[in-house]
Amino acid sequence: MWRLTLRTGKPIKPIIKPTMKKINRFPHIVGQDVAKRKLGFHLDNYSASSVIPHLLFIAPKGCGKTTLAKAAGQNLMNEDTGKPKTFLEINCSTLKSVPQFVNQVVVPHIHDKDVTVLFDESSELPKSVTMMLLTVLNPNPENRTTFSFEDYVMDFDFSRQSFMFATTEAHKMFHALIDRCDRIDLEEYTYDELGEIMQRNLDSVELDCDRSLLGEIAPVLRGNARAAQKMANNMKSYLQRKNDKKFMKKHWQDLKHALGILPLGLNRIEVQILRALSEKKESSLTNLSAKTGLTVQCIRQDFELYIQKHSLMEINTGGRSLTSKGHDYLKELETAEL
Repeated sequence: MWRLTLRTGKPIKPIIKPTMKKINRFPHIVGQDVAKRKLGFHLDNYSASSVIPHLLFIAPKGCGKTTLAKAAGQNLMNEDTGKPKTFLEINCSTLKSVPQFVNQVVVPHIHDKDVTVLFDESSELPKSVTMMLLTVLNPNPENRTTFSFEDYVMDFDFSRQSFMFATTEAHKMFHALIDRCDRIDLEEYTYDELGEIMQRNLDSVELDCDRSLLGEIAPVLRGNARAAQKMANNMKSYLQRKNDKKFMKKHWQDLKHALGILPLGLNRIEVQILRALSEKKESSLTNLSAKTGLTVQCIRQDFELYIQKHSLMEINTGGRSLTSKGHDYLKELETAEL
């Protein structure tokens, strides 16, 4: 290694540049590393410019879209107060028209305010409100737009107002509105991450769980963070009733029996579909509908996907059929019920 010296022969001490301390902006969010890294990039830029792109959070139900959006909102500071901007969450199914949106939301809560606005379930936005937002959120070098409606002239300053959207069904959103946003795609949680979510919930009330047991519980949660929180709440309530401090194998057996929890977290209707499939080599969707009493659309949209995800059922030109893994699942279930 080369070393610079003065003419006196004394070594020059190397100049050590201070390193930037990495900020953990999402200390309470488990997993979602890619999404958090992308948000961190935008939030670092926001610290310098006071402007963040319009964000679109996309994920299956229960994967934490709204939670992550709110956590991002906590990092969007009001320059005057040094505190997070007001966070306004709007359920898009409650929006019916532009006049309602302007009079009940924009004028009293957004116009001339420092606010972060989250449009939750944004696939439910009515077309007229979507068309208005296309104008309002149009990107431009000035980072501001003006929208006129009836007697109102509303100024939108993206250094004061930040906009976010969240949905499980991005395909139902108007493509031009999606194009105005930067996508934040969330991933399904791993079993380890679901276990950590449960443990953190127990830690919050000074309870514990057998760590090896978390790995056994996680597969029934369907990759869903909300389900992990609900399970932790059930575990807490159970332990408090039993006056115990640690959730053990015997407790899990009691909880499974009491709540009717099945392997892989299947529900009773999904098992009913598997049993109907086991009666024939191949079954049409119409036949399944007749066997279960469910509509064709209900089976396709609400139940088939999860069964297919775990390779318990397959669909081919002849119809639906049970896989060997599906047959094994039913056999194991019957053995457990004996």
